[in-house]
Amino acid sequence: MIKLNLNNVISNKEMNSYSKKVNKLAVAMENKESVGSDFLGWKDFVNNYNKPELYKVKKIAEKLHNSNVDVMFVIGIGGSFSGAWAGIDMVQGNYSNKNKVEIIYVGNSISSTDLYQKLEYVKNKKFAINIISKSGTTTEPAIAFRIFKDALEKKVGKKEASNLIIATTDKNKGALLSLAKKNSYERFVVPDNIGGRFSVITPVGAFPMAVAGLNIDKFFDGLKDGYEKYKSTNLDSNDAYQYAVSRVILNKKYPVELMVQYEPQMNAFNEWWKQLAGESEGKDGKGIMPASAVFSTDLHSLGQFIQDGSKIMFETVLTVKKPNFDIKIPMDDSNLDGLNYLVGKTVQDVNNVAFSSTLEAHSLVGKVPNIHIEFDKMDEKSFGELVVFFSRAVAMTAYLQDSNPFNQPGVEIYKNMMFKKLKKPGY
Repeated sequence: MIKLNLNNVISNKEMNSYSKKVNKLAVAMENKESVGSDFLGWKDFVNNYNKPELYKVKKIAEKLHNSNVDVMFVIGIGGSFSGAWAGIDMVQGNYSNKNKVEIIYVGNSISSTDLYQKLEYVKNKKFAINIISKSGTTTEPAIAFRIFKDALEKKVGKKEASNLIIATTDKNKGALLSLAKKNSYERFVVPDNIGGRFSVITPVGAFPMAVAGLNIDKFFDGLKDGYEKYKSTNLDSNDAYQYAVSRVILNKKYPVELMVQYEPQMNAFNEWWKQLAGESEGKDGKGIMPASAVFSTDLHSLGQFIQDGSKIMFETVLTVKKPNFDIKIPMDDSNLDGLNYLVGKTVQDVNNVAFSSTLEAHSLVGKVPNIHIEFDKMDEKSFGELVVFFSRAVAMTAYLQDSNPFNQPGVEIYKNMMFKKLKKPGY
């Protein structure tokens, strides 16, 4: 369950002034009459998904587990990997010994050092590949796939490699689909009506999470809960839309939103959220600049700026009600570190006090508006509900600023310049 606390940063009068506009936009979304409606498939995907394909997700993941695969490379960029990364890290943590298969992400940069080191890492390991690309020609993942496919084929032979490569791509067209058919790769579909940054709910995110060992049924339970909770078209009964309105109002004064976590394993969630918000809202000279931090770590670097620096940001603080694990602070007879006053408390007790104290310091003394969102557990179900909450909120934020949440025209500019310099045919 998600609990939204706006901490009085928005008055009831300000919030209510958006009721009619939110209702109108929400009704248009539900009827798929809003701008970019061709890409609203994520909104009710959980009620319309391909059940045989979800079954196939689980069966192929099980097949890889039974084949003693050590590592699966997830090759993709943007939404093609960030959603799975967010879910796997949130549920399993950064040093889990419960993952069925280690997931390593490639194709999200053009770093030769990164690619080389990851190839070296699996020299003596059995690895599989999940290539995720709608077209199969996006530069970063295409380069990585060519290199890692070549390495896998040299290691086990082309026939066996075809059993260890899974393609998540377009249903009807594209270079990757053609290659997958030619080589008999197992395939999953990227739906036409769901853009990359919203695609974690599809096999794009579900398959890597299943291979890592997450419970996909519980993830879908969270998606279902989120759908029911955030489908209301009325502002006063929809926390996701109240969060969206708060962001729009705060953005009139503050250009930056800082997403804050108190759990390091939620850092990947920050990265997923930044792409979701940045690509959906940052256009037409408008939008909130999404930034992120993990406290208390970043309180020792960014904390001074947030507290006393220029007032350019508001904070959205995401906390977990019950951590996956907790540790009691032990007695030390020497007490040289002066921590015996904490004996009897747990580390989470201290983390909670750090949160409440920082919130007070930033909001009351530093005059930095703070929105607080609390969720129950770092598990699959909570992740599913969080995905729905933020997807709804970000789409509504973009609509409230009169932007199309589902295009990203600015992304193509650097690509065209790069292709021209590289002398790609046609450029």
